[in-house]
Amino acid sequence: MIWWVYNAIFAVFFTLAAPQYLLRMRRRGGYRRDFGQRFARYRPEVRAALAEGGRVWIHAVSVGELFVALNFMGEWRRRRPETRFLLSVNTSTAHAIARERVAAPDLLVYFPLDFPGVQRRFFRLAKPEAVALMECEFWPNLIRRAHRAGVPLYLVNGRVSDASFRGYRRLRFLARRLLPLFEGLFAQTETDRERLVALGAPAERVRTVGSAKYELPADPDGARARAAAVLRAAGFDEGDPVWVAGSTWPGEETMACEVHRAARERFPRLRFALAPRHVERAADIESEIAARGWRVLRRSALRGAGTAAGTPPDVLLLDTTGELKDFYAAADVVFVGKSLAARGGQNPIEPAALGKATLCGPHMGNFRGVVEDLRAAGALSVVHSAEEWTAELIRLLGDSAMRLEMGRRAAALVRSKSGALARTMAWIAGPA
Repeated sequence: MIWWVYNAIFAVFFTLAAPQYLLRMRRRGGYRRDFGQRFARYRPEVRAALAEGGRVWIHAVSVGELFVALNFMGEWRRRRPETRFLLSVNTSTAHAIARERVAAPDLLVYFPLDFPGVQRRFFRLAKPEAVALMECEFWPNLIRRAHRAGVPLYLVNGRVSDASFRGYRRLRFLARRLLPLFEGLFAQTETDRERLVALGAPAERVRTVGSAKYELPADPDGARARAAAVLRAAGFDEGDPVWVAGSTWPGEETMACEVHRAARERFPRLRFALAPRHVERAADIESEIAARGWRVLRRSALRGAGTAAGTPPDVLLLDTTGELKDFYAAADVVFVGKSLAARGGQNPIEPAALGKATLCGPHMGNFRGVVEDLRAAGALSVVHSAEEWTAELIRLLGDSAMRLEMGRRAAALVRSKSGALARTMAWIAGPA
């Protein structure tokens, strides 16, 4: 009866959300392509590849989880080179990035909706030999179908945020039936482990392994060079100080511009790159900034490295996907968004791993453990207002020794915390 109720509620929710879902498809672009995959309907060549079976199915909802998933696939393959993977994602942005990184014999698809018939059809076709869900993906029909098929199921880089824990506790009657079906649950922090156990996971199957997002970027020098080419094309001189506000949410863009205005009074050659979390908002952000009399240049207007834009813009608006880490690598100071005007936060490990002095707002619940680690190491500064943001940016720009030391501590912490995926695979597959 519980599963009938869940499926009925899910169907109602999906029906009510469909108009917004379709609108987002039109605005973001890319959703229309392979839309049938969400119902486990595939083009013949994809269906034929799926029907080969025997793949390890890795699911990552969006961009942040995608990079963890790709690293996990690499760690798994390092131990078992013959493994073939089936990677699924939810968003078109993650799909576009993954398409550049996933090649045969691996396969990329959109996540099949968690309806019983859809999951049944998908499992019957794909016949995965194992399933790994990234971070906090608990899909009842998927989990139950994997269990019925005898397919081992893992939660990788597991986390349970404050908001998620409150929600799952209200649905504990579901959680206590689902979590015991996992073969292993690998938590980022001890708090995450305790929450998973409190929700019904068998304590002996839950391991605290650390955050997989501490894995270092593969090519920091290449990232820096790619961003430097774009900055030159935008008219920025090589010696100009640059700061980046990344993964910002509504309200943070206007604050960032005012912060930049104030900081530029002290540092006239200061340059600014702004990267909204959702690039489909770029046109609205551009209009809002331009209305204040500022010159805005969109990254997409520079093809490749492009041609020098002449007078540098007041704001370089990063409206492309997959490049934010490159611009972090080229920055002197980074602000991580969804943390001042919104809640939850975005990933501060990305700039920290690159040795960057990093700022964020106080609302970083999605990365609580990471923020605590970085603050304890003196590698992150938390600001509570636009005024504090301005003061801290000016302080770091004016003291290069402090800025570099902050970045050094950040990179050292990330190195010391890396290895979560190796620890995860050691439990799954045994010592290397």
